[in-house]
Amino acid sequence: MKAIPTFQIDNEFVKVTEWCFPPNSATGMHIHAMDYVVVPMTSGTLTIESKDNKFTEADLIVGQSYSRNAGVHHNVINKNEHEFRFIEIELKK
Repeated sequence: MKAIPTFQIDNEFVKVTEWCFPPNSATGMHIHAMDYVVVPMTSGTLTIESKDNKFTEADLIVGQSYSRNAGVHHNVINKNEHEFRFIEIELKK
């Protein structure tokens, strides 16, 4: 099952997307073309699959943002039995 993106803003400065992850859904493997900030709207653990098929867990806490540089190549997976949501803010240069 695919995670569901809802695009909120896409202008010359930022692209803001709300991601909804139903249980057992994933983004699919992708590469981030821009630096970005994630604002969790749900607390819990997501599974991250790297481009070399290694898996790690990311513990997210509602409202505790983090940032990453462009070039991240991964798949984000919700293995929880509950829905998971976060806001992704991509920074355009």
